[in-house]
Amino acid sequence: MEQIAGVCLALLISLATYGQQADLLSGKFTKEQLKSVLIPQAKWTPFPKRDDWAGWAKADQAMMQAYVKKAETYLTYTWPYIPATKSLLIERTGDRDQYQNVSFEKREVLGTLLLAEIYENKGRFVDPIIDGVWSICEESFWGVPAHLPRSRSYAGLMDVSKPFVDLFAAETATYLAWVDYYLGDKLDAVSPQIRKRIYTETSNRIFQPLMTQPHGWMTKTAAGRAPNNWNPWICSNWLNAVLLLEKDDDKRAASVHKLLDVLDEFLNPYPQDGGCDEGPSYWGAAAASLYDNMALLNTASNDAFAYVYADEKVRNMGRFIYRAQISDRYFLNFADADPQPGMAATMIYRYGKAINDPDMMRFGAYYRQPETGTVGKFHFFRHFYALFMQDEFKQAAQGLPLPQNVWLPDLQVFAARDKAGTTDGFYVAAKGGHNDESHNHNDIGNYVVYYNGQPLLIDVGRGTYTRKTFSDKRYEIWYNCSDYHNLPTINGKTQPPGMTYKASQVTYKPGNATTQFGVDIAKAYPADAGVKSWQRTVRLNRGKNVQIEDIISLTNASSLTQHLMTCYPAEVLKPGELLVHYQPKDQPAKDFVVTYNAKQMQVAVEKVKLDTPEDRGIISKWGDTIYRINCTVVAPKTADTFLFTVAAK
Repeated sequence: MEQIAGVCLALLISLATYGQQADLLSGKFTKEQLKSVLIPQAKWTPFPKRDDWAGWAKADQAMMQAYVKKAETYLTYTWPYIPATKSLLIERTGDRDQYQNVSFEKREVLGTLLLAEIYENKGRFVDPIIDGVWSICEESFWGVPAHLPRSRSYAGLMDVSKPFVDLFAAETATYLAWVDYYLGDKLDAVSPQIRKRIYTETSNRIFQPLMTQPHGWMTKTAAGRAPNNWNPWICSNWLNAVLLLEKDDDKRAASVHKLLDVLDEFLNPYPQDGGCDEGPSYWGAAAASLYDNMALLNTASNDAFAYVYADEKVRNMGRFIYRAQISDRYFLNFADADPQPGMAATMIYRYGKAINDPDMMRFGAYYRQPETGTVGKFHFFRHFYALFMQDEFKQAAQGLPLPQNVWLPDLQVFAARDKAGTTDGFYVAAKGGHNDESHNHNDIGNYVVYYNGQPLLIDVGRGTYTRKTFSDKRYEIWYNCSDYHNLPTINGKTQPPGMTYKASQVTYKPGNATTQFGVDIAKAYPADAGVKSWQRTVRLNRGKNVQIEDIISLTNASSLTQHLMTCYPAEVLKPGELLVHYQPKDQPAKDFVVTYNAKQMQVAVEKVKLDTPEDRGIISKWGDTIYRINCTVVAPKTADTFLFTVAAK
């Protein structure tokens, strides 16, 4: 009876914890209360004004000087226009980069010039800034062609009569809003039309569409998929722009009120464990962008939203970034995530400080880099926070938590390493989930194995984004498909996309000597694959090896092939032993043996041909070194067991 009561109590606590998340942001203040909570636009000083010498004396001088040095290279910059034919490339060839590279560069130049003028305050960067503002305002679309609706009515060119907001239109509004905040008087001294143009264009392209039109990124899809990083990322830039530019405090409060509703559409369904199904490289625009919104709201409201940082889900969302770490260079890269994403060090440190997580603060401080004057392409406003925290940041403790075991039950992802706090030895991770996750690959049951922080059996991840990437041809791209993951092809069938294709019977058993993850991947395959159960166990035997065991039950067994992916050459040493020639950069070469039952399987190694536009991104991450190992079952049975053991030779 006592045991039943304990289970019930735990269930009630769990339900209460989940229930607390509903409308965490929008449920706090009414629209009228928000107006009184927000500092009026005319009185709001998020960072020192340009002429506040005492205030700017607290900014990091090395950073500012680096911005000036970089900006000096742009004094004679010719602001390019973007011809229609570059926009049309998305339809004609699938190329999105030629347009984007020009667009992103213009904004990066503008942001650098602004920071330099703030610091120097002598006016020599003002004319180039005005040229940049005017050039950007004259663009037909502040977003990118890859985000245009795919219909004949667009066909690669923006319909300027129907503005809508994508990621980079919202980013553009932020650049212009900070130009207005810091240089408004200098712009007016030249012509009042400049600031008028900034507000008019931002209102027409951003504020009005966001307040009057539904946007797909604001809420779940028709299939029920929760919003991804677009939601908080766009909101963070919407918030920057409306707080800085909107002088009508009623409209300003109404915009923030709606924005909080939109953010809750992202936060409410987010898993309690904080797991980001888009991976660590998208975390910087997902959970991190949610934090950006909170940080800016607190700056604009005398910390009226500080209560959010005590919420356990929000805290877990921050912690995900170091829980998904493999080594200083590599991170878990299921789906479209990058294996070596950049770390926004100052933002991570600030997030860690806000949620009072010393591990996250040390993690952020670890990635602090010398100043180069580079502002990057996105999240421009983070630089203002970074400028005023450098004294603390430079003195902060540095370190990587590298937890021994990680379990994200909602995301159905586990990771384990030989020893906490070090990359020495084996690291293994695996996933369950479903095949309609954000940036999805068909990868239920996939796993990775690393050694000494370097890849051994890998998830290839994503290549270069093209028109094909987010089209109905997505799963014609090889690296999105299950037969190019560490997964089986069953009776000639691979995993299809869709939420109904999912993991079941997911288990996790941590331990000092052994940690293991179990998942039945039968439901990840179509009915005609004939899979009754395919119970996979991924096991780390600390200090020894990694084992992958599959116990299967099929209705028929015509053909079975197990696939393994690696970034190193491999060969069959002798039947039953596959040799992987592990040779990471700047580390000694070392051979690993993958043992298998030679009576069950014949093994062949193929080098994956990388020759498509999408493959350019694979080469940039891994080099032209992707190998697929095909372990073909000689005499398939309807009931069988397969065992792979990975160990150093």
